Amino acid sequence: MRNSIISDNNLVPQAVRILATWFPRGWRLAKAKQGKASNRQADALFKLRAPDGTTTTIVLEAKRSVDPKDVWALAGQMKAYQAMSSAIPVIVAPFLSPRTRDRLREAGLSYLDLAGNAHVIADRPAILIELNGLEKNPLREERRAGSLKGKKAGRIVRYLCDFLGPIGIRALARKTGTDPGYVSRVLFLLDREALIKREARGPVTDTDWQGLIRRWAEDYSPLEDKSKVKTYLEPRGLSALLEKLKEKSFRYSMSGSLAASRVAPIAPPKLALCYVDDPALVAGDLELRPAEVGGNVILAEPFDPVVYERTWKREGITFAALSQTAVDLLTSPGRSPSEGDALITWMKEHEHEWRH
Repeated sequence: MRNSIISDNNLVPQAVRILATWFPRGWRLAKAKQGKASNRQADALFKLRAPDGTTTTIVLEAKRSVDPKDVWALAGQMKAYQAMSSAIPVIVAPFLSPRTRDRLREAGLSYLDLAGNAHVIADRPAILIELNGLEKNPLREERRAGSLKGKKAGRIVRYLCDFLGPIGIRALARKTGTDPGYVSRVLFLLDREALIKREARGPVTDTDWQGLIRRWAEDYSPLEDKSKVKTYLEPRGLSALLEKLKEKSFRYSMSGSLAASRVAPIAPPKLALCYVDDPALVAGDLELRPAEVGGNVILAEPFDPVVYERTWKREGITFAALSQTAVDLLTSPGRSPSEGDALITWMKEHEHEWRH
């Protein structure tokens, strides 16, 4: 797939070949007479017959690309097909991003992409197909401009998550130390992915901060640059680490499980993720032992000083902002993503306590 070019002409045939592999012996999938819905012709119609004789119509709607922002308009187009007796509109595309797939499910639409992701559901005959394939677009030529990777993007994301709108481009650039042109490009990406609401050429009025944190996690990882991340062992455990930190004056920001456990605990934390400016120097000051395996403390140089902003204290310890902690958990190994989910749930229920 990486080396292929997917055109409008072969997208539907490839999708049909995928469909044909899903149903066991006794099921029949046959091309149906082309029809119209609301004066609009379908890309392809297929009749699916179950072994008990019940049938449904599968309506394929092929799209070269689908952004999250497109989904609700697409759902409106599909209403006419859904009004057909037992019809299943299936959105077909070369690749559908995780957020696009989530919004398609929310809109009650079935889908499949050529990267192995699918969600097809019907009541009669009873069908439930759920397949998880690639999470990132494998086709270089299909990748669209836009990323939340990097310092400047991180600052913009953090601001939009932590503060309420409205805010305009120039004000956001000033608050985040970036230039208006860059802010405009990032906002275009976020608007396309339905992560913000904004007036035409106007300020951002609202942010889907939960979706934005999860989208940021697709491009960002605190552990990606191995040269800036070191693992150590505190032989007396994490409680001993916290006691030492209370007596230190160097700048730090505790993230990950230790931070999340203070507001949304799901299990005793076993790993500390702490941002410091000089991991080697701090490790010596804290008397930590280098440990390539079996360590319980990760000291990481910040990707940007924003990790030290909007910190909070509890029991003498400085913790990272909850938005920072959430994305760090979602991009860390082990049970960390589950802890990130639990923290985001808590943040949603207590939004007035951390977002201003």
